[in-house]
Amino acid sequence: MAVHHTGAMRSKSRSNVLVHMVDARQRFAALGIGVVAASAGGLVLAAAEGTLAALPGLLLLVPGAIALRGNIFGAMGSRLGTAVHAGTFRPTVRVDGVLGQNLLGAAALSLVLSAVLGVFARGTAVLFGISPTMTLAEFVVVSTLGGLLASFLVGMVTVGLAAGSVRFGWDLDNVMAPLVSTLGDLATVPALVVAAVLAKQSEVVDLLAAVLGFAAVAVLIAAWRTRLDDVRRIVRQSVPILLLAGILDLLAGVAVEKRLDDLLAAEAFLVLLPAFLGVAGALGGILSSRLSTHFHLGLDDATSLPSRATLREARAIGAVAVPIFVLCALIAHWASVATGQSTPGLGDLLLAVLIAGVVAIVLVAGVAYVTTMTAFRLGLDPDTFGIPMVLSVLDLVGAFTLVLAMVAVGVA
Repeated sequence: MAVHHTGAMRSKSRSNVLVHMVDARQRFAALGIGVVAASAGGLVLAAAEGTLAALPGLLLLVPGAIALRGNIFGAMGSRLGTAVHAGTFRPTVRVDGVLGQNLLGAAALSLVLSAVLGVFARGTAVLFGISPTMTLAEFVVVSTLGGLLASFLVGMVTVGLAAGSVRFGWDLDNVMAPLVSTLGDLATVPALVVAAVLAKQSEVVDLLAAVLGFAAVAVLIAAWRTRLDDVRRIVRQSVPILLLAGILDLLAGVAVEKRLDDLLAAEAFLVLLPAFLGVAGALGGILSSRLSTHFHLGLDDATSLPSRATLREARAIGAVAVPIFVLCALIAHWASVATGQSTPGLGDLLLAVLIAGVVAIVLVAGVAYVTTMTAFRLGLDPDTFGIPMVLSVLDLVGAFTLVLAMVAVGVA
């Protein structure tokens, strides 16, 4: 019996090791793809120097607009991941199905929150004395049109990943957060730049802003009162947390906008910015998604102090973080050199990223656990609450730590 028991223990240990190796490979692959995609978005941002100078305040929108895609579709992916694990997911877009209702909820939130973000961005610019800036109408048009364009692309990716997880056996908790949040960077930055150019050239920007604002209000009312239970629950639970998340992201934008001259002098940091913020949020999103699934399925308890299982998940996230942050710096430097953008040098870039990354990753585990655990204990959906708070807090922390790291290494 002892021999049999020992053999069973060894077999279970080997099985756990294999599971962890599969998880690690999926995370590295998803994060690596995300870093490349986000760096491409950063190159667009660095190349749009003229647009950033001509439309002051545009950079203020970038962290918030990027995070909004990740917040909405990352939370949607987390909900779908839980549905896959629970066996309730079906790859059909019927309006009353899990996928269909999640898509409707995400579309409504994208329109409403993008318009609100534009209004908040203008108010934040005035509050913090960022002058001159775009007009209120320009902020609303840029934020809403850019947001809708990016949301369409990110929504397609989210649905594709959900369908792929069922067919190929991917764990959505490992791949959804990094791919959606960082591919959102690739879609959002160019979409904002395109929308900004259109808004600046359009002579009907005030009318367009009014139409978009009216549409946002109408959609919010319809989604808030709909008979589709999941849509109504998603919208009602998401709006308050996304509004708070948007404020945190705008504060991150203030930190970035205030350092615009320094960023334009070392454009490699502009290339780096979306990837760094995306990776920090994605790591927190992975942990939040894993914890949410464990809580829903009864595999872990949402206690005030994290369990051993939670600590193992946090250590696994930390093990992925350092090489991925190094990859961010390497790609930003090489891409900047290849495209003729200014760079402080690979050494300074690496040092700044590692300083900022270590601070950010220490906070990842704490923020992810507290928000997910608290939401679950309050009877709220941790898939809906966890990822938006994790991404937005880490955007704020990530922006400040990156700026402080630039100062520490003498770049700013």
